Amino acid sequence: MNAKRVGRPRARQRPDSGMSPRDELLAAAAELFTTRGYTATTTRAVAERAGLRQASMYHYVGGKEDLLAELLESTVTPSLNLARTLLADTARPAEARLWELCRSDAELLCAGPHNLGALYLLPEVASPRFGGFHQARTALKSAYGRLLGATACCAALTPAELGLRTDLLFALIEGLILVHRSTPTRPVPLMAAAAADAALRIAGVAADDLAGARAAFTPGG
Repeated sequence: MNAKRVGRPRARQRPDSGMSPRDELLAAAAELFTTRGYTATTTRAVAERAGLRQASMYHYVGGKEDLLAELLESTVTPSLNLARTLLADTARPAEARLWELCRSDAELLCAGPHNLGALYLLPEVASPRFGGFHQARTALKSAYGRLLGATACCAALTPAELGLRTDLLFALIEGLILVHRSTPTRPVPLMAAAAADAALRIAGVAADDLAGARAAFTPGG
């Protein structure tokens, strides 16, 4: 007697990627949402791209909104975790920690085969369904502000002045999404480092402190 196959049936055989069916669905959604568009992409198309039957897809995710929400949160959560680590690392100059956050966040937004950051621009993202993403993004922006406020150039700013500089700095980093979309072949690490430099200049960091922050950064460190 043959053993029954475990799990949901696939629509067609695909090369083994080593990913779980849920990760296959996320990868398929990332590709289709950023190439065809979110509205134009059906759940059937996502399932077929992942090699699953449409009915089987709902065993792993609740639907298209769930996939979009998880993809959006994946562009914020790693940076938020890093920001919390950097906030706790008070032995290092705030300028160096802020530069590292800017660079790493910019690289996360533009890394990978698909420009997931472009999904921020979807009108659907304003829906309360994406509250988890907005909450994480707000927390990340707050961490930017706390690091910025700890720099020598911003320590004496009023809350309103600090808030404005935080808004400008955060907008610059997220704006890299559009730069990357218009010139996708430009090396991401180069863009990320340039964005971090520009962000600290917006903050008012002195040239010597900026050079020191850049020199102290060790990728993967």
